[in-house]
Amino acid sequence: MAQRILVADDEKEIADLVEVYLKNEGYEVSKCYSGKAVLERLEQEPCDLALLDVMMPEEDGFSLCRKIRERFQFPVIMLTAKTEPVDRITGLSLGADDYVTKPFHPLELVARVKAQLRRYTKYNSPQGSSESETPDFLELDGLRIDRKNHRCALDGKELELTPLEFSILWYLCENRGRAVSSEELYEAVWGERYLDGNNTVMVHIRHLREKMHEPVRKPRFIKTVWGVGYRVE
Repeated sequence: MAQRILVADDEKEIADLVEVYLKNEGYEVSKCYSGKAVLERLEQEPCDLALLDVMMPEEDGFSLCRKIRERFQFPVIMLTAKTEPVDRITGLSLGADDYVTKPFHPLELVARVKAQLRRYTKYNSPQGSSESETPDFLELDGLRIDRKNHRCALDGKELELTPLEFSILWYLCENRGRAVSSEELYEAVWGERYLDGNNTVMVHIRHLREKMHEPVRKPRFIKTVWGVGYRVE
């Protein structure tokens, strides 16, 4: 069964162009031209990944992403003409998995869609090549991560993590005791080559720490290894 991509952009020409390239790769595409239409569509049909334009009528992409994250775990990629770092950080902090600026090359966008779906399938599905090599869950000092059911609890309390946050935490815990560089973490979780100056990992780690109520100076789990990356002990 083909995976369904929800494309939300008030610029019909862009939505149509993205649809053509995604369909050429075998995906089903569902298009919306406003934030309100997206919420209504999600009530009617499932979605495997959403492409959300930031500037849309009735409800912008940031607000929409926040509402989606309250109910759904599928990957979200933001599309925007805004290039300021604060906009990228805002999107990622609200639960977006990637952020693509306009104008973009359709083939690059398709590659990012594939990477997000590949990562989501790897870390959230019971089917996978590494399933027989790793357990379905990990436990560490009050932290329990259930990969098969995509659930995470800390001291008995459920943590509401996005798919990306879940994948980051799982990878760090799976490699506990070892310093994992930002480059390794990015390439393992995002499935893309890491470029210097990329602060995406830092933003997600910060947001993950906030959800885990980690002290800034002495975090209980995710520790910073200065000049290297992060380590869970």
